[in-house]
Amino acid sequence: MTTQKSALDAGRDIVATLNPTLEGQLAEKYDTQVPDFAESLVEWAYGRHYARPGLDLKTRQLCTISALTVLGGQTAPQLQVNIRHTLAAGASRTEIIEAIWQMAIYGGLPAAINGLNAAQECFDVIDAEAA
Repeated sequence: MTTQKSALDAGRDIVATLNPTLEGQLAEKYDTQVPDFAESLVEWAYGRHYARPGLDLKTRQLCTISALTVLGGQTAPQLQVNIRHTLAAGASRTEIIEAIWQMAIYGGLPAAINGLNAAQECFDVIDAEAA
């Protein structure tokens, strides 16, 4: 008999790869307002979507930053978090920039420019942390 991993466990495995502190950060920020917010997000988004077969994690993350770019400037905080996740999933900075730039066709130049600005801010912070 084989035991299937729960969606929560699958989600936690992916979060451990992308950002090991994410669930705790989400819980600290949102669980008081929305009980079990962090666990729900990890289970649903990462365990039921990111853990699906068919696309590798890097591709899923590139899709995520593309979608957030098209949604516009109001998504900059989520875009920056997911840029870090995309780097952790193995994408290069060039791949990230190209995914964002490709969205100029679908979301327009303002959305792409906002995405490029968010990426540059994220890269600047990462570079400063490394220095």
